[in-house]
Amino acid sequence: MSTKYHKLRVTNIIKETPDTISVYMQQPAQSKIAYKPGQFLTVLIPMGGETVRRSYSMSSCPHTDKELCVTVKRVANGKVSNYLNDHLRVGQELEVMEPMGSFSLDLRPVQRHVILIGAGSGITPLMSIAKAVLRMESSSIVSLLYGNRNQDTIIFKNALEELQKQYANRLRIVHVLSQPNPGWNGLTGRLNRTLAIKLINELPKLDVYRTDYYICGPSGMMEEMEQALNILYVPKEKIHKESFATTPSADTTPKPVEDDNKEVKTQVVTIIYEGSEYKVKVEPHQSILDAGLDMDIDLPYSCQSGLCTACRGKCISGKVLMDEEDGLSEYEMKEGYVLVCVGHPLTSDVVIEID
Repeated sequence: MSTKYHKLRVTNIIKETPDTISVYMQQPAQSKIAYKPGQFLTVLIPMGGETVRRSYSMSSCPHTDKELCVTVKRVANGKVSNYLNDHLRVGQELEVMEPMGSFSLDLRPVQRHVILIGAGSGITPLMSIAKAVLRMESSSIVSLLYGNRNQDTIIFKNALEELQKQYANRLRIVHVLSQPNPGWNGLTGRLNRTLAIKLINELPKLDVYRTDYYICGPSGMMEEMEQALNILYVPKEKIHKESFATTPSADTTPKPVEDDNKEVKTQVVTIIYEGSEYKVKVEPHQSILDAGLDMDIDLPYSCQSGLCTACRGKCISGKVLMDEEDGLSEYEMKEGYVLVCVGHPLTSDVVIEID
């Protein structure tokens, strides 16, 4: 299935915090864009003679919202986030790729407890997931543990308060502020491993297999939350995570794989995409994606750091080394899926099929 692009008209821009906006876009009239709660949208912005791509989690929910919405927090030196915060106007059109991402919610017909843990802009996909569960799973409950610096940095502060009122018996929200303004009566400190264990133990209890955890935020917080859940003996398959750490490591040189005693060297990779077959020469310093783009193959991609999964393909032959594997689940890796933006061929017979 080929990647689809759309041009969507911006209908509203809401300033959530001093450095964060929510951008609402009109659904196409003829064929509405389908997506799952928790997925992201990739925005393409012409800038300096090139098209820059950035992925933003969707805060809208397909079960509650007519329009699509992404929430964008300003990032220091971030080209696109600063452009959108400073220059985007209602009425403009944005080119986007169709929603993607495996950090998503599938609705279930039985009662469960969905525990959402986030910090900063990590609330964005969690908001979409919360709305879906509260609206569509009438017997399920939702708990949100949300860390921020102070009251002014709480994204969706008013919307969360409204949800709390609407679903008072099924939604529990716990804010944790590291540097609160005067007058704060809630929890103070950092949402770390110790505090997370304490808070989770105080939440309503359901059977471990009827409790799902969704974690999103900075990598340090994510690591501590995973440690907390391991201490609490939460099964790995019940933990879903999405990292917002989009900056690749400074050392991006592929490392030798000792198990196979192989080193990355120049190889020709076969890429099957949109019904065509391409032979792509990949140099040791290149990712498979970079080599394909150099040949003007319009492959799907977004973050280019192995997190968003927009470039996911199935390796049906050969072996591929990936610099980063966190974007894929254990099941996906066992099935042979790879991320070509951080992938390097280890053998001469690599064949990758990209949806």
